[in-house]
Amino acid sequence: MSATALLFTLALLGVFSYWLGRKRSFAVVDGQAWKLHSLPSYYGFYTAIWCGVPALLITGLWLFFEDLIITHLVVGQLPADVQSLSPSRLNLVVNDIRNMVSGNIVSVDVDPTMQAAADHYIQLQDISKAALTVLVLIMVIMGGLYALRSIRKDKQARNAVERVVKVFLIASSTIAIFTTVGIVFSVLFEAIRFFETVPITSFLFGLEWSPQMAIREDQVGSSGAFGAVPLFAGTMLISFIAMVVAVPIGLMSAIYLSEYANKKVRAVAKPLLEILAGIPTVVYGFFAALTVAPFIRDTIGSTGLDVSSESALAAGLVMGIMIIPFVSSLSDDVINAVPQAMRDGSEGLGATKSETIKKVIIPAALPGIVGGILLAVSRAIGETMIVVMAAGLSANLTANPLEAVTTVTVQIVTLLVGDQEFDSPKTLAAFALGLLLFVVTLILNIIALHVVRKYREQYE
Repeated sequence: MSATALLFTLALLGVFSYWLGRKRSFAVVDGQAWKLHSLPSYYGFYTAIWCGVPALLITGLWLFFEDLIITHLVVGQLPADVQSLSPSRLNLVVNDIRNMVSGNIVSVDVDPTMQAAADHYIQLQDISKAALTVLVLIMVIMGGLYALRSIRKDKQARNAVERVVKVFLIASSTIAIFTTVGIVFSVLFEAIRFFETVPITSFLFGLEWSPQMAIREDQVGSSGAFGAVPLFAGTMLISFIAMVVAVPIGLMSAIYLSEYANKKVRAVAKPLLEILAGIPTVVYGFFAALTVAPFIRDTIGSTGLDVSSESALAAGLVMGIMIIPFVSSLSDDVINAVPQAMRDGSEGLGATKSETIKKVIIPAALPGIVGGILLAVSRAIGETMIVVMAAGLSANLTANPLEAVTTVTVQIVTLLVGDQEFDSPKTLAAFALGLLLFVVTLILNIIALHVVRKYREQYE
């Protein structure tokens, strides 16, 4: 039985065991559910947990180690001259065997030894699937019988189920924490390798970005300059333009929808506004490159100013339009969460509606509004497609929004596209940029949390 079919079977058995456990709980009290310690549904969940959780754990461990064990057994049956190959060459042989098993190699000129190894691999897979199926079914039956036999009227099924749920929640949060730590360390270690080649001061304070490394000593057009200042300057410039567009429009839209618009207008306007968040960024990129950038070039260029065909202004304007729903929707939800009593109290003291909004509602909702703006800033910093199509790839250190610039995320993608050698500073520079971007985002989060905490203390 395949893993998918096995999991589907386990789900069906879990539902059936829930029904059996619930039915058993009624049976032990002759249908008088009030005599039970817990609700009947808890006994059903208790039985389902004993049927499903041990079987799922066994399945997960089995599938995790299955390929490793099968590969070890198959390699052990290969001829001695193949087993004596270097680890890298032996890995290539194992990959060829796996490709034959999956049907990716269909050539008629197949080495008999490789074919025999592939057949052995398939045979071991079949044996593993059959053994796993039998073991899982045995675990389900044993777990179900134990749970059904332990159901009594004084059985604390609710406590047992809640303990399992608590363990599951703790495990989920732990996985999330370790995933974050793993991401940070994976970037950090590669960044350290980069800083062993390029001084960190040159990276942080360098004013020129040209990561082309020479393959030969006489190669031209390779400077190997890794100054990150132009990249962060371009990132900040485009993000600033985007926020100048998104924050006022988004915040004003949220105030109108929550305080002034009637229900019919709100029911139509809010979904239409949020449609902007569902448009793919590549579509925004096309819009910026084909419509906004030529419009800016023709309009501003007619005044005599020099406008690049790709500019930070075009990318920032379109990015701001894309970010409007993030600011508007979150701000609208936060403003609506302000207690109505605060509005009534302000108006009862003689304040007008606009004064109530300025003096009461906005300050009370400011922590949530700051959170929404922070999310929008993070979205702007992490955007790639619009910048590639509208702002270009030129790492120019400039504050002129009419010139072409690039951002950190665009350069990370550029450095990692294609076949790259991970011993080259050019490739490792992407991890250094990622680490620095992470630090900058962390600093923004700390500042935002400080603002949120300050105003929350005043209004709670």
